[in-house]
Amino acid sequence: MNKAGLGIVFFAVFAAATGAQAQSKIYRCGNDYTNEAGAAKRQGCRLVEGGNVTVIQNTAPTPAPRAATSTPSAAPRQSSSPASAPKVDDSAQRSRDADARTILEAELSKSQQRLAALQEEYNGGEPQRTALEFRNPQGYIERIAQLKANIERTEADIQGIQREINRLR
Repeated sequence: MNKAGLGIVFFAVFAAATGAQAQSKIYRCGNDYTNEAGAAKRQGCRLVEGGNVTVIQNTAPTPAPRAATSTPSAAPRQSSSPASAPKVDDSAQRSRDADARTILEAELSKSQQRLAALQEEYNGGEPQRTALEFRNPQGYIERIAQLKANIERTEADIQGIQREINRLR
C-alpha cells in the first residue's frame, strides 16, 4: 500500500474513533438532560436511546398573554388594568396624562423640525452635490435613497406620535 492510501485508512480509523467518543450516553431527568452517568444514577434518570438529542435552552422570559380588545376610536377610554392593580386617583392620572402629552408634543415638535430639515436637504429629489459626489455618482444616488428613507421614517414617526396624542385626549 502506498503512503497516500495508508494516510486515508489512518484518517478513516481516526475519524471513526473520535466519532465514537463524541457520542456519549445521554440521560433524561424529567425535563433536564445530562451525560454524567453518576449524576444520572443518583437522580434516577433514564437513558435516551435512538438518535441525537438537541437541547435548546430558552433564556428569554415568555411574554404574558395579552387580552385582545377591540374598541372603536370614538369610544371612551376603558380601563384595562387588572382588579388587583392599585387605584390611582383622578388628579394624579390627569397629571400623568398631561405630562405624557407634554412629552409627546415635544417629540412631535422635534420630529417635525427634523422632517423640515430633511426635506430641505432632499430638495425635491435633487439634493446639492458634494465634491466627492461629483466624482462618485453612486454615492450621490445612495445619499438620495438614504434621505428618502429618512423622510419616510420621520413621517411615520410623526403619524405615530400624533396617534398617541389623540389617544390621550
